[in-house]
Amino acid sequence: MEDCNVLCNLFLEHSYDAAHDRVGAVGEVISILRIELDDNKTQNTADQQTHTNVKKHTCDVCIKSFTRVYNLEKHKRIHTGEKPYKCDVCQKTFSQSHCLTIHKRTHTGEKPYKCNVCQKDFAHSYTLTVHKRAHTGEKPYECDVCQKTFRKSYYLTVHKTVHKRVQTGEKPYKCNMCPKAFSWSRHLTVHKLTHIGDKP
Repeated sequence: MEDCNVLCNLFLEHSYDAAHDRVGAVGEVISILRIELDDNKTQNTADQQTHTNVKKHTCDVCIKSFTRVYNLEKHKRIHTGEKPYKCDVCQKTFSQSHCLTIHKRTHTGEKPYKCNVCQKDFAHSYTLTVHKRAHTGEKPYECDVCQKTFRKSYYLTVHKTVHKRVQTGEKPYKCNMCPKAFSWSRHLTVHKLTHIGDKP
């Protein structure tokens, strides 16, 4: 679930103009409620199908297992690319109803989650959770190579690239003026200054 929340959070960071954000707020609230009610009906049916934690429903593409058929069907959208939930303001589509709900907050400006330390408001609970780590100093994501810790899983993913490139010697950033290549884009930027006569 966190992966989906991360994706939703990334979308929120690229919001529309403030004027566009306010369009159709009342209609959006009604649409969100309708979508959530439909999802709850489906979920209740799924709850009646199983009362155990046995993961007996398996994805035939990646072999991930689920306790409910409902969750398997939602998961399969990752593989099929199906996005049945559509924003009635900008027509953007989503594979999960909660991602649409979060997205709609970019149009309404709604930020229902508040930090109890600094009172900053957030559109999504995951964003608030990550933000609180700035106050607590919590860094739950640890590198298995050097044990360095990070507040966000994304930061750990980027950090692991350092170890990978050191081990493999990978240099994906190539200069278009000479044969040199670099492991990091910033090193290529500094190098290019030597071609225009500016020594860093």
